[in-house]
Amino acid sequence: MTTKSSKKVSSKDSIGIPVSVKIREKLVKAKQRFHANDNISEFLEPGDQDLLLSEVAEKMKGVLESLVIDTVSDHNTQDTARRVAKMFLKEVFAGRYEEMPRITDFPNVSHLNELMVIGPITVRSACSHHLCPIMGKVWIGVLPNKDSNLIGLSKYSRIAEWIMSRPQIQEEAVIQLADILEEKIKPIGLAVVMDADHFCMQWRGVKDADSKMLNSVMRGLFLKDFNLRREFLSFLGSRYK
Repeated sequence: MTTKSSKKVSSKDSIGIPVSVKIREKLVKAKQRFHANDNISEFLEPGDQDLLLSEVAEKMKGVLESLVIDTVSDHNTQDTARRVAKMFLKEVFAGRYEEMPRITDFPNVSHLNELMVIGPITVRSACSHHLCPIMGKVWIGVLPNKDSNLIGLSKYSRIAEWIMSRPQIQEEAVIQLADILEEKIKPIGLAVVMDADHFCMQWRGVKDADSKMLNSVMRGLFLKDFNLRREFLSFLGSRYK
């Protein structure tokens, strides 16, 4: 039995309610969606992530046992359940549980109005259907005007990582990324292109090692101005590797 002096983190509170249940109840009460690719950080209290880690580790151990994997005498799997729980909560799906990184924007005092292309940004995610890896690259095209905000170059990578670090499908991921960039920068034109390998196609199912997915989101002048769109895609093509 865990006592107050024990260093072990229990996955339940003092009246035995799992922390995941408490978080889910808050989400439902607020009528807040909690799909796989949603961020739920505002509904977590300090210490909840550690409680979730312990809860997930307990359940992951049960999954391993149901797969008839020895987690007692096999030295390779004795701590696998906790490693996997930590990987999901702190790394692969961290974008669900952590607040969006702080993004400082500043006014376009020089009235920049030329196309900017950022990328390739390496991104890592996981398919929400099978939790298999998605590994790819993202390119971003921004056309600002005098009323637009500007953000630092590294912030594009931070936002992309935050969006991708959750169970995703690629079609929705690029829309989420475009929505946030459009809100933060307020450009008159925005383009996002993602090219990725999907291990749910390569590792299982058809097992096609060459299968990729390429998709894009175009906003503002990128939808209306063919020459602008062509200029962006030509920059992308010249650096496409």
